[in-house]
Amino acid sequence: MFKPARLTLLLCVSILISATFSVSAAEEATGTEAPIPAKQNVPTFIQSDGALRLSFGEEHLILPRGLQPSLLCTRAGTLILQAQLPQKPFPSKRISYPYALGTEVSRDGGKHWTNIPLKPGVNGLDMEGGITQLHDGTIIALDTFITPGDRPGVGMGQLYASKDEWKSVQGPINVEFDLPNAKFTGSTDDGGRPHAAHRAHRRILELPNGDLLTTLYGWLQGDATPSTYAPKMMKTRVMLVRSSDRGRHWHFVVTVACDPSVGTEGFGEAVLCRVSNGPHPGRLLCLMRTGRNLYQSRSDDEGRMWSSPRELVIAGLDVNRTDLWIEHFRKFKDFHGKLLDEHNLDELRGAVVDPDLIELRSGLLVAAFGVRVPQKLCWQHPEFPWNGTYIAVSSDHGETWANVVRITSGVLTTHYMAIEESPTNNRLYITYDLGGWSRGMRRDIVGRWLDISLAKP
Repeated sequence: MFKPARLTLLLCVSILISATFSVSAAEEATGTEAPIPAKQNVPTFIQSDGALRLSFGEEHLILPRGLQPSLLCTRAGTLILQAQLPQKPFPSKRISYPYALGTEVSRDGGKHWTNIPLKPGVNGLDMEGGITQLHDGTIIALDTFITPGDRPGVGMGQLYASKDEWKSVQGPINVEFDLPNAKFTGSTDDGGRPHAAHRAHRRILELPNGDLLTTLYGWLQGDATPSTYAPKMMKTRVMLVRSSDRGRHWHFVVTVACDPSVGTEGFGEAVLCRVSNGPHPGRLLCLMRTGRNLYQSRSDDEGRMWSSPRELVIAGLDVNRTDLWIEHFRKFKDFHGKLLDEHNLDELRGAVVDPDLIELRSGLLVAAFGVRVPQKLCWQHPEFPWNGTYIAVSSDHGETWANVVRITSGVLTTHYMAIEESPTNNRLYITYDLGGWSRGMRRDIVGRWLDISLAKP
């Protein structure tokens, strides 16, 4: 049970901030000093067992005007980051994200970033579909959109590959997804646009035998439950797919989670993690967004069977606890000038969005996620302390999350994050955005280093 008094006490515990220096792509291109964030966000423990010390580097600007980052850190330390920009994408017959995507690469630990330009007229990879480095050093990435194939039960994806740390990239390579009973039509996206595609999302895992696993979210025949806040958008399910040929062909394994009664969007935006240490080596963990609460499911047989998805509330951040913020928001109006409807729980409750999850080489698990309070009014009034981005660390392979840090609090963000471990054990790079989509509003991708160590006795 969440205890406000304990949270208030923990909010007073600051984390050591160590200084770092970086130069953004804007400085690279112009030779002038790039703008730095107007205010440093100070990470703060909201829950701690005293066993770990988390030391954050200084927040620095990576991609001006960017939102919602995806990230890879290679074994050589190359950082590859992608985020959406305010420009429209190029016209394309293939479905694409409604905004252009910018890609930045750093080969010196985040000090300097270089833009990877798009080919004229080509939108290129949407890295949200997942990017990973295989054991032989090859980097592969899936475009997020899986489109209808030339026959029922088949989806078409696009794969990109690099053997030289993303200095040159091959692709797109057309790849097939065998998806029996797949349904590609009948839903819009959350912006009301037709959405004839499934979505690959977040992480591609390489198993010890070389096979690959990743998750999709979309629909099978019979899935037709409207989202509670966007009736033309149908609730999705999360599905597991597997490849035995380095991503050239994928086949459906099983539905990880599906329940039309859960959340406002169904199960989506999943992240997959393989636990290699502890009492259950090989266990797969899947964290999922539902448009409301965070959910988790587990598999101990390489994904053939999954536990029933259960709600996961970390550090007492229960987005249903509307009693904690109703008084603060009672008199605020939305973008349409309407007061908050206290009887509409879809407006009043919060939401957990877009989890990320990795296992460090030490065996620690690190999760990242965003919390919106309330779910929609946070865009006009982000100041409630819960509204922000979070890092959680598990020392027991995902059984509990005893150390939780709030990275941003009460500032505007889309609440999307990405995390990667560097070649140095227990040293992570984390990235997130500041700002939102409204015209004239600040919007930037920022990053910082995080070092995790045992607390001194």
